[in-house]
Amino acid sequence: MSDAPSAARLTIPRPMAEALLELARAELPNEACALLGGDASTGQALSLHPTRNREASPSRYSVHPDDLVRITFALEDVGQDLLAIFHSHTHTPAVPSPTDLRAARYPDAFYLLASLTDPAARPDEALRAWRIRDGESVETALVIT
Repeated sequence: MSDAPSAARLTIPRPMAEALLELARAELPNEACALLGGDASTGQALSLHPTRNREASPSRYSVHPDDLVRITFALEDVGQDLLAIFHSHTHTPAVPSPTDLRAARYPDAFYLLASLTDPAARPDEALRAWRIRDGESVETALVIT
């Protein structure tokens, strides 16, 4: 990540937000996960990188370590920051669970969650963004352009 200050909001292009929901629905019954690259100083998402869920579980996720390393280097190569960590909740709201809070290791990244409780939900209904630091979550503004 860069030394630039972290943005107060996450901005995602609508096609990327729709692709995230498609990814989440395609991974059912398991949780999906992905990494978003972008500019940490503005909060603008520029790239989407689907990852494997190491847990292969409907109630837990863990970005596969091989994917994390590969994508982190790829983001550095193009001058992007690891902007957001995405995962889906298959049966619960897009709110960090106690497990999500314990597992969060990137305090400068946004945590972007999708709820799949409503199969017809649009991105602005299903997606929510959070900051997780020291086991505490704070919702942040999510702008879909």
